Amino acid sequence: MDPRDLGEALPALVNRIVESYQQDRRTQHIDGEFLPSRTETVEVCELLLELTYPGFVGRKDLTRHNIAYHVGELLPRLWSRLMHQIEHCLCHDLETRGALPEDRSPLRARSAQIAREFLERIPDVRAMLALDVQAAYDGDPAASGSAEILLAYPGIYAITIQRYAHVLYGLEVPLMPRIMCEFAHMRTGIDIHPGAKIGRSFFIDHGTGVVIGETAQIGDNVKLYQSVTLGALSFPKDERGRVIRGTKRHPTVGNNVTVYANATVLGGRTTLGDGSAVGGSCFVTQSVEPGFLVSMTPPVLKMRAPAVPPKIADQPFEPTWDI
Repeated sequence: MDPRDLGEALPALVNRIVESYQQDRRTQHIDGEFLPSRTETVEVCELLLELTYPGFVGRKDLTRHNIAYHVGELLPRLWSRLMHQIEHCLCHDLETRGALPEDRSPLRARSAQIAREFLERIPDVRAMLALDVQAAYDGDPAASGSAEILLAYPGIYAITIQRYAHVLYGLEVPLMPRIMCEFAHMRTGIDIHPGAKIGRSFFIDHGTGVVIGETAQIGDNVKLYQSVTLGALSFPKDERGRVIRGTKRHPTVGNNVTVYANATVLGGRTTLGDGSAVGGSCFVTQSVEPGFLVSMTPPVLKMRAPAVPPKIADQPFEPTWDI
């Protein structure tokens, strides 16, 4: 069709698209006043990273003489964005349920209180993250030090955002914790729900494809490799076939547990006992006793000669690493 013909078709096309908005309201937010901003939520994440890892993230010329000024400059910016987004999340939740009050001053006060409680928790979260960094160094012989871990390890980025999002989740802030974790998911390939409870000295090695569900509980000194899933085996439903929310759907992992690459552990009643290990590519749906090792019988590897012998160069290949 000639682009010039769009002028005649435009009014009818506009009407059809607008009608589709009215026919299904699940995919539009029209006439709604409140909605959290993904952009500002990402800014909150970036400010948290800068506060958590000074010198590694953001400003580089920090000294013991100017660090207090730096933190004093960051905290009001974080406070403002955080309080604004919390208020929008609380209002949006009430708005979607038709329960938004005309007087929103109590919601503003509650948002300010939650933001204050969150900021007060930053030192505690930093203490947990320091143990995570140490766990990464202790658990990976390729790590040269904390600088490499903080600048290059996706697992540390993902767990940093999750630990802060978990605080907001515990303070019953809707939407925002999930937006934070999904941002980290897009950056790292690691999907951790903000509701997951994670103990001290947690290390995700490599990390790509790791999934940790909302009701998972992870103890201290746990190590996961890439593509590990701590997921749900099934979803309990009510008499109308609707998923019952708020139930324990994901596994419990004890202390000093290792789960190797591509392993899948499912079910809210499934527990990995203290000191146990799950081998690579295992599929686990029942509890594992403390200290036990779960492994699979290795598949049989077969090799057969080609029907037509390949052509082989006269001279053997000699690699060179000079560029």
